[in-house]
Amino acid sequence: MSRSRPEPVQVIKQRRDAALEALVGGIPYIRYLGIRFERRGDELTGILPFDEKLIGNPTLPALHGGVTAAFLETTAVLSLAWSRLWDEVESGRLGPESMTPEGMPRMPKTVDFTIDYLRSGLPRDAYARARVVRSGRRFASVQVEGWQDNRDRLYASATGHFVMPRTGMDG
Repeated sequence: MSRSRPEPVQVIKQRRDAALEALVGGIPYIRYLGIRFERRGDELTGILPFDEKLIGNPTLPALHGGVTAAFLETTAVLSLAWSRLWDEVESGRLGPESMTPEGMPRMPKTVDFTIDYLRSGLPRDAYARARVVRSGRRFASVQVEGWQDNRDRLYASATGHFVMPRTGMDG
């Protein structure tokens, strides 16, 4: 019995990058804020590049609290969607024809999102990483951490609960 040759790593990386780009491309607010995502294996890091339009208090100056909340919530939703999409991308079941914003699965819907502002967001790039605590067929819980210069010195953290979109297998 012969085994089929594994796909070249470049092909798998291209498929992962195309799926992530399609997932992110379906949300116009991400483009407006300038958020982008870096992928390392199955882990995503959200990056919010500094822009003057993100300042809420010009006296300090400090990032607007709503921008911080949107950044962390977006990171949570995208990380959750990415974790659900991972097996499809890895197996190749998600083909190039599906890798458009319209072809991507629907996003989880926020039930609640609680944010802890730990310090002022400084006028510089911000980063966020989410951890899916629980993800079932209908409900998920995610924790997110946001930092700027030092990962150990968070400027905000959050917990969110989400309703997962129904799939064809859900009754």
